[in-house]
Amino acid sequence: MPHFEEGTTLDRFLLETMRAHPGATGQLVTLLKQVALAGKLVSARVQRAGLAGMLGAVGGMNIQGEFVQKLDLYANETFKRALEHAGVLCMIVSEEDDGIIQIPPQFEVGEYVFSMDPLDGSSNIDTNASIGTIFAVHRRFSTGRDGVAADVLRRGRELICAGYVIYGAGSMMVLSTGEGVHGFTLDPSVGEFFLSHRDIRLAPDTRAYSCNEAYSAQWDPRLQAWIASLKDPSLGWSARYIGSLVGDFHRNLVKGGVFLYPPTAKAKRGKLRMLYEAQPLAFLAEAAGGAASDGVMPILDKLPTELHERTPLFIGNRDAVARIVEVLGS
Repeated sequence: MPHFEEGTTLDRFLLETMRAHPGATGQLVTLLKQVALAGKLVSARVQRAGLAGMLGAVGGMNIQGEFVQKLDLYANETFKRALEHAGVLCMIVSEEDDGIIQIPPQFEVGEYVFSMDPLDGSSNIDTNASIGTIFAVHRRFSTGRDGVAADVLRRGRELICAGYVIYGAGSMMVLSTGEGVHGFTLDPSVGEFFLSHRDIRLAPDTRAYSCNEAYSAQWDPRLQAWIASLKDPSLGWSARYIGSLVGDFHRNLVKGGVFLYPPTAKAKRGKLRMLYEAQPLAFLAEAAGGAASDGVMPILDKLPTELHERTPLFIGNRDAVARIVEVLGS
């Protein structure tokens, strides 16, 4: 991969990375540039959500059984409109839609499949906490115009790209094509993402955990005991919890730590979605030197069978994830 200095634009980064891979068609570059465009539009709307009348719920529920916020709908439609006409996708899978979203017939199709959580953490919108868009990209293997479920129901090891756009005090796009993890911060004054975090590595020794301990009574007793043991002051652990998956993962990616969302009595299969939450973040975690597991096996080795399949998730520092797997297997 070429060497990049901080301040490099996302467009330059993508183009020079493509040149370093002979045979690249440019479709992935086009796709990621459209993702960046949609991210800028959503970022602008998030920044003025109260003024634009975008706070609050719309009064319905999505396929996940969650209340739909106004910004959920805006983000979902914005990403679909930005991606569908570019000629690089054969289908889209979104948290907000029940089935596969095919490319409208008036547009060309391409070689990639795009899965997304258009606005993760949307329950935090009205409190001005961190929210974001999580995405994953597979290369299709089906033939014909329309993509099929088998194009996306695949192990995370087969991903060619994953990332997220986080909207907070500043907006940042974080992505990986498997060769390191890089962060690009949006400068709203010029409307460009600039390289600000080059080759992010998950700090291996940070002792911080992120989880919703209100559910701890429903966890495996072995996990309860391990979390309780971390509160010994001599061990130096701390708790850091934002309450949005993308926000907690981003903090741990930059600062170090481990995020836990174990199965509970109400969600025995876990709560987080494989295709557009667990898989892309696991791809990023491993590319940054970390790990991700469902408590038994690596997330990237799991084969999903449903578009909206759920999973437990333990993700972050490699040693901490390994210790959790050890505890749950003891």
